[in-house]
Amino acid sequence: MSGANTKKSLNLAEIYKSVQGETSFTGLPTTFVRLAKCNLRCHWCDTPHSFGKGKPVALQDITAKAEEFGCKHICITGGEPLLQENVYPLMDQFCELGFIVSLETGGSISTQRVNSRIHTILDIKCPGSGMSDKNHWENLNRLRDHDEVKFVVKDENDYNYSLDICKKYALFSRQKQVLLSPVHGLLDPKELINWILRDKIPARLNLQIHKLIWPPKMLGV
Repeated sequence: MSGANTKKSLNLAEIYKSVQGETSFTGLPTTFVRLAKCNLRCHWCDTPHSFGKGKPVALQDITAKAEEFGCKHICITGGEPLLQENVYPLMDQFCELGFIVSLETGGSISTQRVNSRIHTILDIKCPGSGMSDKNHWENLNRLRDHDEVKFVVKDENDYNYSLDICKKYALFSRQKQVLLSPVHGLLDPKELINWILRDKIPARLNLQIHKLIWPPKMLGV
């Protein structure tokens, strides 16, 4: 891959193929396009290597690499991918090429311009992240049937916060998936399961299986 004019490139942290570790796409072979830069600093963040400037890479080189990897699924992630203007034409190109594309966004930037063919994974920040005041609430009104909402839960306070948001925005009745993710290494998944069963909510337990398969801090998986 080579650098290019900024009008036709994106600052990339990494691109690799693996299996999807989260969401309803868990376990499927996926090409991950991790874009550089993030406007948030969650206390439990597991991708601080994406905070830097990254490397400018031409959009055509990113799509060529994805085609070389041969995975049907593409995950655009970060950092915060919506910080870079050229993420929109990249996602459009992937859709035109016939890929199934998901976008992992931190929920602080409007999703209004995201292509309707994209599966948006909207991460609503809980208090335990230290970033709950950054949530762009209007994004919840833009959710489509194939989009998913994720809450990363550090403790029962975060869980209750997630439950309040789901009730306020009727997420359990409107959306395909509500994902509840325990912060890896901080919240025992069994505790989260107990709360879900106790409250009889139709949420999906969202474990990061890549951290169970490989060392939790290993990159490129």
